[in-house]
Amino acid sequence: MLSYKGTREAFTKALMDLSVDDDRFMLVSPDSLKAMRATPFAEKYPDRYIEVGIAEQNAVAVAAGLASTGLVPFVATYGGFITMRACEQLRTFVAYPHLNVKFIGINSGVFGGEREGVTHQFFEDLGIVRSIPGITVVAPADEHQVYHAVKAIANIDGPVYLRAGSGREHIVYDPETPFELGKIRILKEYGNDAALFANGFIMNRALAAAALLNEQGIKVTLADVHTLKPIDTPGIATILEKCKAAVTVEDHNIIGGLADAIAKISTDHCPAPIGRIGLQDVFPGSGPAEAVLDCYGMGVRDIVAAVQTVMDRKR
Repeated sequence: MLSYKGTREAFTKALMDLSVDDDRFMLVSPDSLKAMRATPFAEKYPDRYIEVGIAEQNAVAVAAGLASTGLVPFVATYGGFITMRACEQLRTFVAYPHLNVKFIGINSGVFGGEREGVTHQFFEDLGIVRSIPGITVVAPADEHQVYHAVKAIANIDGPVYLRAGSGREHIVYDPETPFELGKIRILKEYGNDAALFANGFIMNRALAAAALLNEQGIKVTLADVHTLKPIDTPGIATILEKCKAAVTVEDHNIIGGLADAIAKISTDHCPAPIGRIGLQDVFPGSGPAEAVLDCYGMGVRDIVAAVQTVMDRKR
């Protein structure tokens, strides 16, 4: 049994496990050690932990320097601070020279902003990094997938951005379920009336919607698109070809994230009506995470209604 509870703890456990037999792995913290629940790593490997203070741009530059010497640094802090405050450094000093730096972003999405308000609800992060060449982009669904995803991204060369959550995530995977980078995972295959493509920590709602639709006689296929770059174009196109209609589900702005990625594949390979569940290009308010998701149209019944709508368009 894996010994952690929560996505941030899962990240730290994975990094510590990686570091047992490989001294290349480093942690660069812009005053984020406690937020990342990474104190155990700093205590066990003090020579592999670098604290730069509240200076995200500097953290990325330091990580670039470490990577240029053959080390594998992880920069771990709030997702928006990585992708917005340090965007230029991420782009120019890491992505452009294709350095082997791993970025772990917490508190992204509406689901992550309950404690700290709208300034810490980062719903643009995936779209920002998707637009930068050469960055692998990963949005796991729960703590177990975060653990396996961190180990998976450690084994590839080049920059990676991974969403690691806020500690409120619902568990949807068995702890031992492997994570296959760049490949979708079909979670439910009730039938081919429509497809549901989802990722991240809203996956429990997509699962509940698929079950409710099944009870109503609407048979959908639900796929976890945990890797946004490089995206599994053949796997997604195959589902679109079978279903001819789809709904995307993401805790992110519908611009730039999963919805746009699926729409491009549909346009290129199998044109189909697509509904988009996510933030509809608005700044959300803050509050209890579940209630805010419902308030902004990301509830289970919103997903069900979107599927019904695309099926009408399909007919």
